[in-house]
Amino acid sequence: MSDATAEQEPPRESGGLVIGSMSGGAVAQGSDAEARDESRREARPAGTAGEVPAPPAVPPPAVPPPGAGGLVIGSMSGGAVAQGDRARAVDASVAVAGPDAERLLAAVRELRRDLLGEPDTGEADELERELAGVADEVRQTGRADRSRLARLRERLEVSSMAAAIGASAAAVSQAIAQLLG
Repeated sequence: MSDATAEQEPPRESGGLVIGSMSGGAVAQGSDAEARDESRREARPAGTAGEVPAPPAVPPPAVPPPGAGGLVIGSMSGGAVAQGDRARAVDASVAVAGPDAERLLAAVRELRRDLLGEPDTGEADELERELAGVADEVRQTGRADRSRLARLRERLEVSSMAAAIGASAAAVSQAIAQLLG
């Protein structure tokens, strides 16, 4: 055994992790674990945040509790949990619903209409694909990937095409900024 190996501290047992129901979010367990939730979830109506769902008609099978230092989560529908030595949890999720989603979709529709009047270039084609992807994702799932929105916003800020189109590109960029915070 080398000196470097002899000096390393052995990993501690963490007791495990038990989750009853999980419909979104991120969970990590162990030394230096990191859980990061960057999802976009449909916003809940006012007053419903934190409500616990009704128990099932038939109780679930018994789940043994975790060992010492373990973690039990009854129901999780978003957020981030990390358990273990030096573990980190980051909840950077964004809800896309209601007026913000509608504002984004309206701005994207307007910009796509404006693009139709522009010369057919590779830049215009790429921008159209990004816009169509964002619109489809929001319509189908009520969510938009944070990295996709950030990439589109960056493209609009540096694009000569977006500068030529002007107001509609700025409206999309502003709607994205509203969602990303």
